[in-house]
Amino acid sequence: MDISVVIPLLNEDESLNELHDWIAKVMQSNRYSYEILFIDDGSTDNSWKVIEALSEKNSNVKGLRFQKNYGKSQALNAGFKEVQGDVVITMDADLQDSPDEIPELYNLIKNEGFDLISGWKKKRYDSKIRKNIPSKLFNAAARKTSGVQLNDFNCGLKSYKNEVVKNIDVSGEMHRYIPVLAKNAGYNKIGEKVVAHQARKFGVTKFGIDRFINGFLDLITIWFLSKFGKRPMHLFGLLGTIMFIVGCTFAFYLGIDKLFFNPTGRLITSRPQFFIALATMVIGTQFFLAGFLGEIILRTKSDTKRYSISKTINL
Repeated sequence: MDISVVIPLLNEDESLNELHDWIAKVMQSNRYSYEILFIDDGSTDNSWKVIEALSEKNSNVKGLRFQKNYGKSQALNAGFKEVQGDVVITMDADLQDSPDEIPELYNLIKNEGFDLISGWKKKRYDSKIRKNIPSKLFNAAARKTSGVQLNDFNCGLKSYKNEVVKNIDVSGEMHRYIPVLAKNAGYNKIGEKVVAHQARKFGVTKFGIDRFINGFLDLITIWFLSKFGKRPMHLFGLLGTIMFIVGCTFAFYLGIDKLFFNPTGRLITSRPQFFIALATMVIGTQFFLAGFLGEIILRTKSDTKRYSISKTINL
């Protein structure tokens, strides 16, 4: 199979028919073998009924329905497990991503040798204050922290080699950082393509300003996990060692001073150095324990179920 299109959605019943017809037209005109996988992330409208109707009309349409709303990252992760196409393309269901971009995204992966191509919505139709300016700040911080030089991390329109999506785990709200996850997994040929951005035709956006706050917090998380996720003792052990050495140095100084230089002076417990020594040794010990616990958890953890699927179509 040439292409798998993965579309996570939440309450987008008005746009699904038009989106399906547009994708099918592009696929047929280019003679691609394809599948369209809709992941219904707990919609409360008629989205699932529309997907069922589309699957009856087109056998290339597949569906996966969550028991409730688990989030875009879980939807993508579930979709990535099911796809079969050589090239996997993700897009949003709100018609703001153009299926006309599919042939070039496919070519960049299949013939140009890229592992991942991320869309860049250079010209946007969103609110400048609520989305554009925060998005620019967010992307600048993401580039600086991750080392992945993309202008639009949050663009839903991306294409991947099949092996990339099979070897990354998208959890929490990490869908924004799939290029970073791919880089951390060893896929370094990551590119970017300017894509068309269209004004929303139906419904309202499901994301508010809080996504940028969550995005920055997730950025810190993924930075930490990429550096120390498999070796927490390297961080906590180092910090614990430094703190413990500081504490022991102060304790040694206090002991020598009291025994040999100022035995009749004020009590050791009345001196600020005593509390510095005590606090740093306690904190150092705690850092060591955190490192050991992190290593134990890492070696004994088991995969936990992050979402529950209620229905599937053609899977």
